[in-house]
Amino acid sequence: MSAEPAFETILYAVQGAVATITLNRPERLNTIVPPMPDEVQDAVGLAVRDAAVKVIVVRGAGRAFCAGYDFGGGFEHWGEAMLTEGRWDPGKDFAMATAPDLAPTQKFMSIWRSPKPVIAQVHGYCVGGGSDFALCADLVVASEDAVIGTPYSRMWGSYLSGMWIYRLGLARTKFHALTGRPLTGRQAAEVELINEAVPFAELEARVAALAAELCEIPSSQLAAMKLVVNHAYENMGLSATQTLGPILDGLMRNTPEALDFIETAKAEGVSAVAARRDGPFGDYGQAPPELRPDPANVIDP
Repeated sequence: MSAEPAFETILYAVQGAVATITLNRPERLNTIVPPMPDEVQDAVGLAVRDAAVKVIVVRGAGRAFCAGYDFGGGFEHWGEAMLTEGRWDPGKDFAMATAPDLAPTQKFMSIWRSPKPVIAQVHGYCVGGGSDFALCADLVVASEDAVIGTPYSRMWGSYLSGMWIYRLGLARTKFHALTGRPLTGRQAAEVELINEAVPFAELEARVAALAAELCEIPSSQLAAMKLVVNHAYENMGLSATQTLGPILDGLMRNTPEALDFIETAKAEGVSAVAARRDGPFGDYGQAPPELRPDPANVIDP
């Protein structure tokens, strides 16, 4: 791949007609911190403006696509964007969560708005805000052992992009929204949350083949078909859902139970509080080894 401008939290490269955006915090399972949303948006802009690029691929370095927002220290990564004198400011949170120029969700939605099709290559954990991001892509291909879910359904969050709602039917959406139960890549493909699931050894080749197939189609034709489908879903209230979801997310991060959740995470570590949240369900990090992603499945960018 050809060298492109350097970023802090992602890698960007172009090979032929395909631009690849790689989330690059592998030591933290590519959890989301600033400036990742801005950098993703900037990289999408590079691809959109590059006449040679026809398709965009998004993926994660290391053992996971993205394990959601990094809350090891509360939301300290976002600092004064959400705090006033060290305390949560609901007014600031509301403004940041809903303003297109500030909202992380809207910056990740740049892959939805791109006229060029975007393929999400998912492996390992794709949970919380990471799943909200991946599901904004046009096509999602996952390794069969990937884990896709929203543990925030149980504590400390709400749907952000709303794509879980729009990709699933009512019965499935209600089940996952209320239980937080995850899906493997194979299960996600079976219920049509995503497009395909393949063995990890075949994942990169399958995404490359799909990208090559799309590259055979004129860019204007791809843009037209993407636009008409997107507008159909936007007419179903996508924008309103993406306004309400992040507002509720802010509230759910600051209930008494959520504040205790964060204090426990600070004092005992994220693994301890995740065990308390997910232990009764026996999933995510509390799942038996056969229901977790294979830690040997690593993307080396």
